[in-house]
Amino acid sequence: MVEVQNTKVARIMLVRAAISSGNAMIDLHYAPTPNGWKISIMLEELGLPYEVIPVDIRAGDQFKPEFIAISPNNRIPAIIDHAPSDGGGPFSVFETGAILIYLAEKTGRFLPKDMRGRSKVIQWVMWQMSGLGPMLGQHGHFALYAPEKIPYAIERYHDEAARLYRVLDTQLGKTSAYVAGDYSIADVACFPWTMTHKAQGFTLDDYPNIKRWYAEVRARPQVQAGLAIGKFVKEPFDEEARKNMFGQKAKELAKQK
Repeated sequence: MVEVQNTKVARIMLVRAAISSGNAMIDLHYAPTPNGWKISIMLEELGLPYEVIPVDIRAGDQFKPEFIAISPNNRIPAIIDHAPSDGGGPFSVFETGAILIYLAEKTGRFLPKDMRGRSKVIQWVMWQMSGLGPMLGQHGHFALYAPEKIPYAIERYHDEAARLYRVLDTQLGKTSAYVAGDYSIADVACFPWTMTHKAQGFTLDDYPNIKRWYAEVRARPQVQAGLAIGKFVKEPFDEEARKNMFGQKAKELAKQK
């Protein structure tokens, strides 16, 4: 128990020292997308000093060796922590769920300490990572961005997205609060993807519990600050941007190896 307590104190002291130094503790490799917003919101919620390093995913920055070195899946966002809790050298983290858990554990915030509460939050983070994000992403691709409109694909992913909205709405009805009870990384994970509801043809009037939750989360000053980082570009994709965004570039690079 004493060792655990000492570890916690040491972690808090490292975080406070980094904040008081005025230097950026975290490098955030970022683009303003739902996945990027998760981490900019989380950093704003935590009040950690960070520096945004833009990754132009339309131009193919995600395929540069220096980015792949910290994000092997060549997807944004990724972070580098210059003040990790073990006191060692800079530490990089990729994948948004892993980043959220890492930052929550680093600061002791937005992730319960007790076994049941912690597990519930992580379950909903994993649900977002494996379901809500990917399925809304696929529906958005086929409905909004694909050069060829394929009715089967659009209907398939629309129906799955609607099912996932119902799952979230039911859960929020049970808690009458946030996704896993108190405000947590589960909310930070889910909220940015629900921001796409209008563009994807959904109305929150069909999901009253999500509508309540969405308004409460959207009103948080830290959430607004996180969303204000960078500007989402809505202009049509040119051919090069399509290659970089939708997999053709990765396929070409794989053939060169």
